[in-house]
Amino acid sequence: MSQHSTLQRGLNTRHIRFLALGSAIGTGLFYGSATAIKMAGPSVLIAYIVAGIAIYIVMRALGEMAVRNPVSGSFSEYASHYIGPLAGFTTGWTYVFEMVIVALADVTAFGIYMGFWYPDVPRWIWILSLIMFLGAINLIHVKVFGELEFWLSIVKVTAIVAMILGGFGLMFYGFHADHSGFTTGIQNLWIHDGFMPNGIAGLVACLSVVVFAFGGIEIIGLTAGESQDPKTSIPRAINAVPVRILLFYVLTIFVLMSIFPWNQIGSQGSPFVQIFENLGIGSAATILNIVVVTAAISAINSDVFGAGRMLYGMSNRGQAPQVFQKISKNGVPWMTVVVMAGVLLIGVVLNYLIPENVFIIIASIATFATVWVWLMILLSQVAMRRKLSKEEIKALDFPVIGWPYAPAFAIVFMLFILAMMGYFPDSRPAIYVGVTWLILLWIAYTIWVKPKQNSVKENQTLQQNIELES
Repeated sequence: MSQHSTLQRGLNTRHIRFLALGSAIGTGLFYGSATAIKMAGPSVLIAYIVAGIAIYIVMRALGEMAVRNPVSGSFSEYASHYIGPLAGFTTGWTYVFEMVIVALADVTAFGIYMGFWYPDVPRWIWILSLIMFLGAINLIHVKVFGELEFWLSIVKVTAIVAMILGGFGLMFYGFHADHSGFTTGIQNLWIHDGFMPNGIAGLVACLSVVVFAFGGIEIIGLTAGESQDPKTSIPRAINAVPVRILLFYVLTIFVLMSIFPWNQIGSQGSPFVQIFENLGIGSAATILNIVVVTAAISAINSDVFGAGRMLYGMSNRGQAPQVFQKISKNGVPWMTVVVMAGVLLIGVVLNYLIPENVFIIIASIATFATVWVWLMILLSQVAMRRKLSKEEIKALDFPVIGWPYAPAFAIVFMLFILAMMGYFPDSRPAIYVGVTWLILLWIAYTIWVKPKQNSVKENQTLQQNIELES
């Protein structure tokens, strides 16, 4: 193991495009969508579209910075450089916090999914096996990680496309679920208490759940340091985000609510399973279980990668322990992978002590972390623009769209989400946890990081003075 090696640029455009695709299609779509639909009814489509627009602006802001300066640690580095070291410190550690929480939830979900086929096998065996497998994958080479994500994403995308096509088949060819007392058709979007059955309050309430489903898409920025051609691959991956949101979220939810009345979705098991069963596919439950297992593996794999690269980048700036700088001969920051695997193992034990009904709180905490990171990305991009000259702005290879109005809209949207999380009782604990987390980070920064950075600056100033005198 070498401490002076650098990350290998082993990710090509195909890897990054499908990594971004996979990060946007997780368990949040397959199970979180039902929660959002119950809150807002058919108007949840508006929530997905509005949130999707805001998130695309975030990705364009990140893309502008990542193409101009492709570095490991990405948005934590940009926050440190353009806003201040404390902003970078809180952004980086909050992102790692987010990845750990989401990975713990997905690891637990994986154990539950495997129990569908093997109910007698203890859940911890599956979880331990998965952690060991993904740890090994992440230790080999970044290209191996990219290939695994590519094929896992293919499985998810194929299943969703098949579900959408099957759903349209049920709608247009007159199939109807007689045993349930309802028929398929677009009219299901408004005949059951209207398009917005729970009013504006229901639409606003579902936004935090919708945002949680999109969490993780910012991993595109973390691939910049290992991309073979960041100026080509990152813009292509980001520009495909709107199509993904429309296809895999808006269209999927549209088909679900056109086939089933919104107030019955999830009441008779997974609506995805019901679609395949109505098409005459008897093994529908098995097919969907394969897909959700794939989604969980893909999500955990991305979480380990994302948290590891962030810790590596922060350790280079003195904002994380130096041990995270250690890199293998294949260019993999191996210590970050080992630590993430260890954290997940602790999570296996904790999951037995945590009741299942805290999932909403866990999801809310992850949403707070996600929104905070996105807010820092937007503010970093605004700060960068203010420091650039007119000539430098014109020379940007991938400028943000709609400057300055689009970033302003996205910033207001993120602040609104945080305010609404504090307003609704179910998500309010996440605000308390999030604020406490940020205060702890500020204390840690003040005690451990700031003094070291000040001493480094003093040494640099002293060295410069010595050179000038000589």
